[in-house]
Amino acid sequence: MATWSHVGPEPIDAATVLARVGDEGDGAVILFVGTVRNHADGRPVSGMSYEAYDEMAVGVLADIVAEVEARWGTDRIAVVHRTGELDLREASVAIAVSTPHRADAYEASRYVIEQIKQRLPVWKHEHFVDGPSRWVEGRVPPVPSGGAP
Repeated sequence: MATWSHVGPEPIDAATVLARVGDEGDGAVILFVGTVRNHADGRPVSGMSYEAYDEMAVGVLADIVAEVEARWGTDRIAVVHRTGELDLREASVAIAVSTPHRADAYEASRYVIEQIKQRLPVWKHEHFVDGPSRWVEGRVPPVPSGGAP
């Protein structure tokens, strides 16, 4: 296996992302899929779009994956972030990680999504049913009570 990351407009096939990880020595395989939900801040959403600074996003995502490889000692990581117009329930991001033990797989997956939210130059544009669309401001997520992600 080898790490894999991608940013682009192609629809995300979770099974394909999942197939990029896994090893006979792994006891845990985690797949996280982020999807477009039907609301934001209490308002109904009809869909959204994502725009990226492509050249930079590819490098940043590869850096995040390399950090996981170094920190958790696994090269079985696959991450993809979608760009373009997405409908409700469509996947915007998918992260697959496999490790010998489940705690490491969960932690690595969580690390990837939190780093994407903080560092990846991809911007979300929400399309509201009841009014104009808006760009979403970047946010630093709170640290969970158990410590750093």
